[in-house]
Amino acid sequence: MSESVKEVIRGACPHDCPDTCAIETTVENGRAVKIRGADDLPFTNGTLCTKVAHYLERVYSDQRLLHPMKRVGRKGEGRFERIGWDEALDTIAAKFGAIAADDPRAILPYSYGGTLGFVQGSSLDLRFFHRLGASLLDRTICSAAGTAGWKATVGASIGTDPEAIVDAKLILIWGANPIVSNLHGWRYIQEAKRRGAKLVCIDPRRSETAAKCDLHLAPWPGTDGALALAMMQVLIAEDLVDHDYIAAHTLGFGDLAARVRECTPEWAAPLTGLPAEAIRRLARDYGSAKPAAIRLNYGLNRSGGGGMAVRNVACLPALTGAWRHPAGGAVLSTSGNFPVDQHSLERPDLYPRDARPPRTINMVEIGDALLAADDPPVRAIYVYNSNPVAVAPDNRRVREGFAREDLFCVVHELFQTDTADYADILLPATSQLEHRDLHKSYGHFYAVANRPAIAPLGEAKPNTEVFRLLAARLGFTDPELFESDDEIAAAAFKRRDGRVLGLEPALAARGWARLNLPRPFAPFARGGFPTPSGKCEFRSDWLARQGLDPLPAWVPPHESPVSNPSLAARFPLAMISPPARNFLNTSFSSLPRFVEQEGGPKLEIHPDDAAARGIADGARLRIFNDRGAFHSRAVVTDRVRRGLVVAPSVWWRKLSGDGENANAVTSPALTDLGGGPTFYDCLVEVAKETRDE
Repeated sequence: MSESVKEVIRGACPHDCPDTCAIETTVENGRAVKIRGADDLPFTNGTLCTKVAHYLERVYSDQRLLHPMKRVGRKGEGRFERIGWDEALDTIAAKFGAIAADDPRAILPYSYGGTLGFVQGSSLDLRFFHRLGASLLDRTICSAAGTAGWKATVGASIGTDPEAIVDAKLILIWGANPIVSNLHGWRYIQEAKRRGAKLVCIDPRRSETAAKCDLHLAPWPGTDGALALAMMQVLIAEDLVDHDYIAAHTLGFGDLAARVRECTPEWAAPLTGLPAEAIRRLARDYGSAKPAAIRLNYGLNRSGGGGMAVRNVACLPALTGAWRHPAGGAVLSTSGNFPVDQHSLERPDLYPRDARPPRTINMVEIGDALLAADDPPVRAIYVYNSNPVAVAPDNRRVREGFAREDLFCVVHELFQTDTADYADILLPATSQLEHRDLHKSYGHFYAVANRPAIAPLGEAKPNTEVFRLLAARLGFTDPELFESDDEIAAAAFKRRDGRVLGLEPALAARGWARLNLPRPFAPFARGGFPTPSGKCEFRSDWLARQGLDPLPAWVPPHESPVSNPSLAARFPLAMISPPARNFLNTSFSSLPRFVEQEGGPKLEIHPDDAAARGIADGARLRIFNDRGAFHSRAVVTDRVRRGLVVAPSVWWRKLSGDGENANAVTSPALTDLGGGPTFYDCLVEVAKETRDE
């Protein structure tokens, strides 16, 4: 009997989470038998979240797609028959070639955060579609509004070192639920609490994180910008600001002071639903604590004024001089610290020079794009690293668009998702254990490499290999379309940038390396903001040039009693749909373990709102507005405030019980900055399900 061959392969978690863990996969005789977090990367610290701790169930699931297939039923039925790779690729190339001969902009790629790796997420795929002359996709569905608001104020996605936050005396956790979506970062926040820090969670719902904090403030969804303006008013009026820091390192303080003069806590109270005194106390605590830190996430950017809300919050640490301290300041994302060579990865110069000007389609508006776009209409779509039929807003129109019989649809996936049911050609994708990649993080300062631990299962292929094969079939000869995964990974960072000089040996040897940033790291202790002025910009000429308000402002939600009282009279409940604890968008939403743990779609509703509608705990509910409806079981709880309902998401439609999910009622309206989605800017009504539904 031959002796067992066992080895441990270093890799990276690819999923849309700030933690970007380093992982170790034990492989025995070619099969992965164990996965764990790497002990030596400090942020991972040997642990994985519950989802990734069971990653091998995902890799070896009997639901995995293992062979190319073509549709044999109606779109949406999900009926396919097996074909070979040659037939699949020949079909795609013939369709794309014929459409491109007329107008290649009729071809649309659609992808997002199914993997956050440079190699499989944003390299050969974009090069291929650039060379083809296809429409461009504006990838805005998560963080675009907040990124734009932060950029207008701070200049780039740079902020406090999440590891340094242990020394903060006050931490505002704003629009974030790190116990669910930033577990390893939560460890550092807990350590700060053990050292005496006060934790304040600002979230419309008493989340898992809020329940562990010293104070929970629950503003109405979409009103964080008003809360931040009122805090600024108190800080300035009560002289809780750092005048020296403001004078040396900010731009537009006089204009800001004039703008917020009338934005008192009494002004903000009816907008936010918070008592004026609670707002005043929060501002005083923030202005007095040294150092004070703010940990934002993207929850507060998913409403009509989401970009400005993040901008308003980003002003606070410059007012108080909190940036002077490594443990102070604020962090939304750390991704701007990584010197990514976007041009080398994506090669926009491959776009044909003699082609018509590129067209850009916002992914949030995919339903309208598929149904109403012209000049030209979208005739083909290639979906990878995403599941738009489940995750995009205004789901009815999204389904109608994908159901077009004249739309040629390719889906490259690990599982037969809701979107895959609409494919003409369905291709099997590799998991993270089966391909090469390189990752930055948006929650720490470590780059993490991923080496394939096992051979691809069945006939699965990584994104990069498929695009090389398609490029060859279309007759493209550009060498950039045929680079190896190792070559792409080597070009991901700007090699001469000091932050990455000398990192390659560590990445090769142990699979991770910390950026060359000082410890302690206080990025703006002496100013040096990556804005045009080099200062924190309370007044932004960048916004002014776009015809936007250059100063922090109050931008109300699209749908609220204040901004749209007639709509609120018909649909009086605000709804948000944050991540379910066992799901990550839809990446884990089909695995039996997690479906069972979630126990079916739920809607959290306050006891008073439930009583007014005759709703008992556990009742079957219909949640609806003019865009659509979905069904859930009632969870009657005071974790949500009156007037708010919460639908933990995102369920696959085919597994939800009624063929719908929360995106049946969400809006395709865009945010004020960045063209982002407004998932949490949504009014609904709730009723008990009738027997004939």
